[in-house]
Amino acid sequence: MAEAPAAGDLYSLLASVFGFSSFRPGQERIVRALLDGRDVFALMPTGGGKSLCYQLPALLVDGVAVVVSPLIALMKDQVDGLRELGVPATYINSSLTGNEIQERQRALLAGQVKLVYVAPERLMMPAFLRLLSAARISFFAIDEAHCISEWGHDFRPEYRELRRLRELFPSVPFAAFTATATTRVQGDITQQLALRDPVRFQGSFNRANLHYEVQPRRRVDDHVVAYLRAHPQASGIIYCASRAGTEDLARHLNLEGIKALPYHAGLDSEVRRRNQDAFIKDDVRVVAATIAFGMGINKPDVRFVIHYDLPKTLENYYQESGRAGRDGDPSDCILFYSGGDAAKLRRFAEEKDTEEERRIARWQVEQMAAWAESTTCRRQALLAYFDEAFAGQADRCCDICDVPGIEEDVTVEAQKLLSCVVRTRERFGLAHVIAVLRGSQSEKVLKFGHDKLSTHGIGRDRIDDFWRHLGRHLLGMGALRQDSDRYNVLSVTESGRAILFGGRRVTMRVPPVKRAETAPADESVANPELFERLRALRKRLADERNLPPYVIFHDRVLREMSSRLPYDSHALQAIPGIGGAKVKSYGEMFLAEIRQYRLETGTAPAETEPLGSARPRGLSRTARDSALLFSRGHDIAKIAQMRNLTPRTVYGHLAEAIEAGEEIDLSRLVLPARRARIEAVLHDEGYDMLAPVRERLGEDFSYGEISLIRAYLIARERGRASA
Repeated sequence: MAEAPAAGDLYSLLASVFGFSSFRPGQERIVRALLDGRDVFALMPTGGGKSLCYQLPALLVDGVAVVVSPLIALMKDQVDGLRELGVPATYINSSLTGNEIQERQRALLAGQVKLVYVAPERLMMPAFLRLLSAARISFFAIDEAHCISEWGHDFRPEYRELRRLRELFPSVPFAAFTATATTRVQGDITQQLALRDPVRFQGSFNRANLHYEVQPRRRVDDHVVAYLRAHPQASGIIYCASRAGTEDLARHLNLEGIKALPYHAGLDSEVRRRNQDAFIKDDVRVVAATIAFGMGINKPDVRFVIHYDLPKTLENYYQESGRAGRDGDPSDCILFYSGGDAAKLRRFAEEKDTEEERRIARWQVEQMAAWAESTTCRRQALLAYFDEAFAGQADRCCDICDVPGIEEDVTVEAQKLLSCVVRTRERFGLAHVIAVLRGSQSEKVLKFGHDKLSTHGIGRDRIDDFWRHLGRHLLGMGALRQDSDRYNVLSVTESGRAILFGGRRVTMRVPPVKRAETAPADESVANPELFERLRALRKRLADERNLPPYVIFHDRVLREMSSRLPYDSHALQAIPGIGGAKVKSYGEMFLAEIRQYRLETGTAPAETEPLGSARPRGLSRTARDSALLFSRGHDIAKIAQMRNLTPRTVYGHLAEAIEAGEEIDLSRLVLPARRARIEAVLHDEGYDMLAPVRERLGEDFSYGEISLIRAYLIARERGRASA
């Protein structure tokens, strides 16, 4: 193993190749562990930057890194992105011709590539193992490592074969990466791969930018159409349980004037490829899909994931909903749910081959149903499934938390519902019981004479949604039981009888009825016209190169361009996410578009505005949230962890708050001597660019500290400083 690079070299490569000036939480520790030849187990949320954890060390270690990846589309996406950065990477899979495979294998043996992506099936072929034994392997990176566990949500038997690699390559480090694994699955991964004293990193499962919402499964098509019309620019995935369901929904959406395509394993492979490419390249913004669609999708700007049907497990739901908002921007996760969905999954569980498989499947279904029926914070319940505590967050959270309020005493209403279940002789489901409570004169109610019951009509004062909500609540607390083998017939448990006859009280949060049309809290865009022009330029370039648009630049990068209006390549490369290769390939074209916009509109870049001349900026919502957490005593690292941000972003939020005149205690952030030194250099160098200031101060001073002091000086000269 080569000697590990100095910190300066590592950060230099991070900036020059990947376009970032700092690591996200956990990344540097994982990178350095691989550079030291250690085994690694890393659990990082989707969008947390796990790919960089093996891509960066692969460039610094002798040999080729072998990345085990489950899907062909995912391999191509990753390799296309790396090649755009100037990184020598390749993949070997069945999409290639025989000659192409031979050519790539020769390049691997010749040491001309630093990363090779391969599926587990090909990797474990004897011929491919012989090829690897003749090459110099730097390390194995097992992506989507949860696939190795029978307790995981996407178990694949071929992943079990990977354990043989340890015997065949005993001195080569192994790194396992996953975004989704309970404590049980983590242990299974470590055991199956025979990881040796691995360096462990477990990031938070919390995806703070995702908003979770569960809606009753009624008039679903109408609600989906309303949501899509309310978000005409948003890209998203709608998951359906069946192949026919995806095609029916896509057909319906197209009839409604919303361009959508289906995706499922039953389609011709060429049709699947075309439909996936159309989504990735922004030619269509909605795909109706089964779970066959997703793991191969690296699209960062998916703004919503809708579950038309109930997922089989909470891990499935976490993984699938996690395909929204990989770029960190606010995104919606909406699930449509009914008790019938859960009953259907329970029946499927009983069809498993062995009792152990049935036991696992039953447990998974009950966990999923309990989450959907819960009346507590959905994020808290989801994180609890992964054994992670949740202390709350300032950002949008879930439909339960959207409605602040207190628990309501619903004991009388619970007694009415339970009594109606008993009066109907525990032979009917929730929908019929509600019909009796509400005084329905339907054919079914009249047929069974339930219009003559004492409970008929005693619930007219409450709407249907309230009774459904209460029914789910009583099921969740064990007062009612639902028999999936008898068409979801309800019966009252001993716990329920304690409510009816024993004086047990029932409280429940009663949120108002909400619809799925609720808009996400989109981040505002400075100079929106320019942003759309840059998006159009990106799309044109992507089509010319047959690439997904996000491989060129993410939306977040385009927003930064629209805000900063960079005037040369140096200013462009100062934007996070733009490395040297991107500047060389695309820089001048984007700079030309920005210059043209400035010429047409007379808009000046923020970097060149004279100090004090600009109108004071308003404080953005996201900066205000970070400032609020800081005022409550949290430090930079804690705020970054709570909000799933980088420390540098939090520094930027606090600087924005200072500049806007908010009270930020600088003494908690910068020592007096360091502050005096930074102020002196800023007075000499000016406030326009931070790079010359950092260069004079030295690497011991961070950009975060400098930005805070700069913000204070600006605010002071505007007469707005309060620090």
